[in-house]
Amino acid sequence: MLRRSRLFGRKTRVTFSLPPDQPDGVVSVVGDFNDWEPGRHELIRRRHGRRTVSVILSPGVHRFRYLATGGVWFDDETADRRDEHGSLIEV
Repeated sequence: MLRRSRLFGRKTRVTFSLPPDQPDGVVSVVGDFNDWEPGRHELIRRRHGRRTVSVILSPGVHRFRYLATGGVWFDDETADRRDEHGSLIEV
C-alpha cells in the first residue's frame, strides 16, 4: 500500500507499507530514487503490525520494486502503474 503526504515546496513523502508477514523476512523498497540499493530503505515493523518505510520524493514518475529475503523481487499492487520492469508511482 502506498500513502502520499505533501511536504514543503514540491516534495512528497511516500510511505510504502506491507502486511506483517507477507512475505516473510526482511523487505526493502528499492528504486530509481535510491539507486536500486537494497537495505537502504528497509521496511520496519510498527506497533500496529504493518511494516513501513517513508521516502521523500521529488516530482515525477519513479520506478520501484520490493526485495525480500532470499532475493525475492515483487511489485506493489497499489502502484499507479505496473509493467514488466516493476511498479511506477507518480508524485
